[in-house]
Amino acid sequence: MTPAHTRLHADLTQRAVVNSAALPWHASPCARVERRMLERDGDEVARATSVVRYAPGARFDAHTHELGEEILVLDGTLSDEAGHYGPGTYLKNPPGSAHAPYSADGCLLFVKLRHLDPADTERCVIDTRAATWYQGMVPGLTVLPLSSFETQHTALVRWAPGTFFNPHRHFGGEEIFVVEGVFSDEHGDYPAGHWLRSPHLSQHQPFSREGCLILVKTGHLPPATP
Repeated sequence: MTPAHTRLHADLTQRAVVNSAALPWHASPCARVERRMLERDGDEVARATSVVRYAPGARFDAHTHELGEEILVLDGTLSDEAGHYGPGTYLKNPPGSAHAPYSADGCLLFVKLRHLDPADTERCVIDTRAATWYQGMVPGLTVLPLSSFETQHTALVRWAPGTFFNPHRHFGGEEIFVVEGVFSDEHGDYPAGHWLRSPHLSQHQPFSREGCLILVKTGHLPPATP
C-alpha cells in the first residue's frame, strides 16, 4: 500500500526520468488493478502519471474525473459503458466525465490523471493503429496528433532508425513515454517503458538510432516560480 498522501516527482519545474519497468506494482482501490507510479501528488484523488495493469475481470466502480484523464492502451482491451478500447487506443476523458472501466481479459495502460485544463471539454477516442499519420519536421519522423487545447498538445511520434531532430527548447515543457524502441538525446538512452519530463524552457537534441514510438505531451507544465 502507498502512504495516504504521496509526493513523487511532484515538482513540475524539475526534470524527471523514470524506468517504469524497474518499479514495483502498488495496489489500487480495486483489488485486481495495480499501478507503477511515475509522478504523483495526492492520495486517491491525485494528479498522477502511472502505468496501470488490470487483471482479467478487474473493474472499477463508476467514478468522476474532475480534471480529466488521458489513457493509451499499451496491451489488452480496456472497456467501459461507452465501448471497448484495444491496443493502441488513445482516450481523453474530459474534466467532469464519469465512467466505470473494466477489462474482461486484462490490459496494460499508460494513464495521466488530473492534468487537463478545466475548460477542455472534448472527449477523444482514437484507434492509433488505423489513423492517418503525417510527415514530421525532419525525414524519418511521422506524427499522429491526438489532442490539442490552447497550448497543450498530445501526439504519437514514430522515429525511423537513424532519425535525428534539431536542437529545440520546450515552451510549456514536454513529457515523453517511450512505447517502443529506444529514444535518445544528449543526456542518455531511454528504452521502452521510460518516462521523461522536461520542464518549461528546457532544451535538448533528440534522436533514435534503433527507431522508436513515443507518446508526447507538450505545453502543459508551468514556469518556475521566481
